[in-house]
Amino acid sequence: MKNWDSGKLSIAFSCVGHTYIHLFTAFYFTIILALEDAWQLSYADLLDLWLPASLLVGLIALPAGWLGDRWSLSGMMAIFFIGLGVSSVAAGFVGGPLGLMIALAGIGAFAAIYHPIAIPWVIRSAQTRVVGTTLALNGIFGGLGIGVAALVAGALIDLFNWRVAFILPGVICAATGLWMLRFILAGRIVEPPARQPGNGGKTGNEAALRGFLILLATMFLAGLIFHVTQTATPKLFDLRIRDWVGESTTGVGVIVFVVYGVAAFAQFIGGWASDRWSLKLVYLQAWILQVPLLLLAAILGGPVLVLATLLLASANTASLPAENLLLARYTPPERHGVIFGVKFILAFGAAPLGIKLVGWLQTVTGEFVLLYTLMGAAAALVVGLALFLPPVSVMPRPAPAPAE
Repeated sequence: MKNWDSGKLSIAFSCVGHTYIHLFTAFYFTIILALEDAWQLSYADLLDLWLPASLLVGLIALPAGWLGDRWSLSGMMAIFFIGLGVSSVAAGFVGGPLGLMIALAGIGAFAAIYHPIAIPWVIRSAQTRVVGTTLALNGIFGGLGIGVAALVAGALIDLFNWRVAFILPGVICAATGLWMLRFILAGRIVEPPARQPGNGGKTGNEAALRGFLILLATMFLAGLIFHVTQTATPKLFDLRIRDWVGESTTGVGVIVFVVYGVAAFAQFIGGWASDRWSLKLVYLQAWILQVPLLLLAAILGGPVLVLATLLLASANTASLPAENLLLARYTPPERHGVIFGVKFILAFGAAPLGIKLVGWLQTVTGEFVLLYTLMGAAAALVVGLALFLPPVSVMPRPAPAPAE
């Protein structure tokens, strides 16, 4: 990093931060498997402890984005790293459910900073003609975070205990924030100027407003599906593939890591396509694939379930670069912090509903068949809404160099 400019450093820290945000908002769903035995509480009761955190991830996104627009994107990112790490360390020292709920709420509050700050940060810091690919690279790190969450939590639980699963990642995250702060204070990371991705100016105001309003609906449904599947996957594997992976928490964690770790790289395909083809078409195709995969995940078991879940997670992550670029293209660049704050109010605001749905249906039915069937219907609705998105043009190709 010694010779890196501000843009490269910003993208590097945004990528690391994307891993952290998804690790810290996903590893609790694996830690729950140990807490069920340690505290003798039900799965649904332990899920409820995450509800305040999931609410804060959505509610704080808008004021975080507003601060980023008016103060400093990089400064908000430093606060994100340090606050998230300290909250996780605190979760490892609690004495009971109330203390854990408060510490988890801290994780949710600081996690809320990431997306409305980091996405505009990446868009402004990336080279103009590879914004989609850069967003995809950033997204790959996020997908790895989801997978690593289950692997790290499972391994630390089996090697030590559930407390270390909170404390050790928290210390590393806070240290990353202090490291980034050094670059800011040294003037190595500076604020990038606001700019519109793509060639701009091709979508009229009325069409842009229509696209923004449609995306509000699709982003809420996409957030619901994401949080339901992220929450349910460790328990789904615990129920259906225990005979295949063994009885350890690490076994489930490894499979979740493989699914989300491999799926993360599908986002590169989505970003590459978003730099070259119609953003609307890329977005539609990714969601069309998810409908049958959700319905298959409802009924499958064993290794075939793992494959279906991997493909489902791949299609989901592949949609994200196009979604973020569509949102950025429909809205003014100087308001992207607030606009992405609105997005993540919706996306993460769906989390409490999704978590309650997971806990309730698993308690009532003992399984996830109905849950995944409902999510398949929600994905079909996303497809129907996305058909009405106004198109936006892709980046113009650079002119060929003249012959020598």
